[in-house]
Amino acid sequence: MKKRFLVFLCCLAIQFVVQAQNYKTHKVRSGETIEAIAKQYLVTPFDIYALNPDAKGELRPEMVLIIPANSKVVNSDETEKTKELIGYKTHKVKRKETLYSISKTYNVEIDEIKKYNTYLYSENLRKGDKIKIPRYKTIVSKVSLNNTIKKYKVLPSEGKWRVAYKFGITVSELEDLNPNMTDSLKVGQELNVPNIADNLELSVDDSYNYYEVQPAEGFYSIEKKLGVTQEEIEALNPEVKSNGLKLGMVIKVPKKESNVIDEVRGDSTISDLTGAISDYNTKKVALMLPYRLNRIDVDSIAEAKDQIREDRLLSISLDFYSGVRFALDSAKQVGISTDLKVLDTENNLSEVSRLLQNSNLSDYDAVIGPLMPDNFERVASRLKGSGVPVVSPLTQPQNVYSNVLQTIPNASLLTKSMIEFVKNNSEGMSILIISDSKSKSRSAMLKSNFPDAKQMYSNLNKEGNDSYYLMVDDLIEVLVEGDNLVFLESKNEAFVSNVTSMLNGLITEDIKITLATTDKNRAFEGKNISNHHLSNLFFHYPSANKSFDYEAKNGFIEKYIETYGVAPNKYAIRGFDVTLDILLRMANEDFNSNWSLDGKESEYLENKFRYTKKAFGGYINDAVYIVKYDNLSIVEVKSE
Repeated sequence: MKKRFLVFLCCLAIQFVVQAQNYKTHKVRSGETIEAIAKQYLVTPFDIYALNPDAKGELRPEMVLIIPANSKVVNSDETEKTKELIGYKTHKVKRKETLYSISKTYNVEIDEIKKYNTYLYSENLRKGDKIKIPRYKTIVSKVSLNNTIKKYKVLPSEGKWRVAYKFGITVSELEDLNPNMTDSLKVGQELNVPNIADNLELSVDDSYNYYEVQPAEGFYSIEKKLGVTQEEIEALNPEVKSNGLKLGMVIKVPKKESNVIDEVRGDSTISDLTGAISDYNTKKVALMLPYRLNRIDVDSIAEAKDQIREDRLLSISLDFYSGVRFALDSAKQVGISTDLKVLDTENNLSEVSRLLQNSNLSDYDAVIGPLMPDNFERVASRLKGSGVPVVSPLTQPQNVYSNVLQTIPNASLLTKSMIEFVKNNSEGMSILIISDSKSKSRSAMLKSNFPDAKQMYSNLNKEGNDSYYLMVDDLIEVLVEGDNLVFLESKNEAFVSNVTSMLNGLITEDIKITLATTDKNRAFEGKNISNHHLSNLFFHYPSANKSFDYEAKNGFIEKYIETYGVAPNKYAIRGFDVTLDILLRMANEDFNSNWSLDGKESEYLENKFRYTKKAFGGYINDAVYIVKYDNLSIVEVKSE
């Protein structure tokens, strides 16, 4: 009797304190968990444990918990939608149908179909199967939030996971509190959050990384993925030590020095996308390359080797793929796993159509390729409605649809970048524009940008046709003592050879000449063009990529040589750069709604990327290098 009386007094005291401080009480029912109770009152488990430390050890039926119920915010009702099963529809499986396609047809989840057709958990769907499709009705009800939430205004650079971490809830719980919340948050946007005291809000420290716990993920799998031990996680997240890891919870983890940065970026000052990783879900990527394996005799090793050497498309594909594999390994080092599917387009439109029909590419996170423009056009146009990003790695696509990422800058952008560079770096220089008759429009464009420049054109023959040459006296008359910058605009190799050889012979201590062009085409690479002359003239031009210094110590190059026995060529490096960039961008929390990441620029071995969205289309890379010949090497030029 005495014991009951003491219990009664304790309960009475608890009720008095609760009422005085505006809290609630909750009597635990059999089978209830702290997470379920917290969700019921729209508070966090941390809030309940803070007021009920005994609940950490054991949650017993009839236990009375103190639940915070701060009244700073006026209560408002929220609409909640629930589904009620009302019956089934029988569906007979047709040829080529999948669970995915059936789920889309009836607007139900795959798991819901499996739930009512349990044999599908262990067996594959077959043609002729009769399966039950659940039918639901939606029930709309109002749920009172009972003063347990408050309004929070989103700060700059905050996404869902930052807000969730700050208030000690999962991203899923934040979404439950805000049914109409979009994937990308806007500065100043108001969100419902747990009404915890201001001093209990957790701060986001940018010197650490943050990670959302995935389904069935424990300390061991996180350590394998991120290289972070259980002890390190528990030290930074005390609640994890008490309650363990929970699906969807956001945890603080130490920033590990990534050798991806050391090996790829070197001393670059370009934005590092690894610092913005927040989505560690496995990325499902399709790689479409023109292997044309149907043409290779796999029964003869010698013949297969000959075909690889002679088939340029196959050689490019294999090199590109080798770079992709290294990119996947590098991404894994920073916690990004990839499910890669390689598809052979055979460089054939009908085969591309067949792959589109059978591979369900709309279920992928990204598609890289195809390499050839016609095949790329077919894939991009077919996936346009699905919103799957399709990356054009080596060529400029025919149409930049809303789902296209064009990795090669437009020629007009290269020209513009060269002009801007010269404007910023030609003070005190005399400018001369040389062109042939077919490049007069480009000469006129340069003249409009540099009104004080002199213009020269190649000589004409008696018939009035272009002879594609200049006389040395013509050049002597227009060059001045001091610094001369000469634009050479031509697609004729003979004319380029003629002008560069004469300019090289006119360099003296008093006359300095720098050669430039806005369009570095094949005419500058012909067998009659002297690289020594171009190097002596410090030939400048705009480029989508720079040349990698193979003599510099680099972990990526060393590992590549160790694996394949040769240094990577430009296609292998392109495969690495393009793939690593798209993986890092997809791992950014803003990627789903903003593929350009607000123009964030990234740089790797030979390529850099800064995407700009077209007004009525997709995304184009507008990151351009200005490079020059220097001592028989091609190096990047930095504006002073």
